[in-house]
Amino acid sequence: MEEMVVAEARRWLGTPYVHQASCRGAGADCLGLIRGVWRGVLGAEPAAVPPYSASWAEASGQELLWQAARLWLREKPREMAAAGDVILFRIREGAVAKHLGLQSQTGDNPAFIHAYSGHAVTESALTAPWARRIAARFSFPDGAN
Repeated sequence: MEEMVVAEARRWLGTPYVHQASCRGAGADCLGLIRGVWRGVLGAEPAAVPPYSASWAEASGQELLWQAARLWLREKPREMAAAGDVILFRIREGAVAKHLGLQSQTGDNPAFIHAYSGHAVTESALTAPWARRIAARFSFPDGAN
């Protein structure tokens, strides 16, 4: 399953960043990338995603993305990194966790695939500055198409 997830995520590389989008080649944000990988590996999405702003959940301080991930993905210990994991990042200390990526490599050269404003979907090194921002780690449920 992990290989399928990483292969599907890599198909999205170069997709332009578009807030709230989830269309390979046309546009995706970080959540849209994860949604697209879900569709490519597991089939239909389990729930509709309501519209959201770029600053969503910050005013309330609620961990909405974390809560949603717990519904549909399997939470696992942060230190148990595996290719294919969905990673939830807390960009600023004390802020809600609101950036997602997908671990593409582990070991000596860890990497992850993500979409963020001003950049296309890209594969980045999971450097220490990124790693210390990991708030949670999840795996996709079993059950490929």
